[in-house]
Amino acid sequence: MEKINNLKEYQELCKNTSQKFDDKEKEILTWGLGIAGEAGDVAGCIKKTFSHKNDQTAGIRENIGDTMWYMAMICNYFGWDFDEVLGENIEKLKKRYPQGFTEQHAKRNGVDWNEK
Repeated sequence: MEKINNLKEYQELCKNTSQKFDDKEKEILTWGLGIAGEAGDVAGCIKKTFSHKNDQTAGIRENIGDTMWYMAMICNYFGWDFDEVLGENIEKLKKRYPQGFTEQHAKRNGVDWNEK
């Protein structure tokens, strides 16, 4: 198994394993629909593992990798550094939950965890 040292290297390796497109619209549609499909596969494997007692943990792991590949390709499409995207997300969450996640902070941010 190849060891990936950082997300920048991963993004470059993903480019080497991707289909080449002449049509930019078809390309982003492929990456966007691909990520949705793989995320659905993660959810399906979790459901089968915990609701049906059919161990699909290997499938969860595989599909997480596939989902990450599509995320990297979306970043590549827009010329974004994956590390920066993730860092921006953490900064947003730190501002939203400065003391860590609490239901009280979530309610202030529009999420009521007690709603049914």
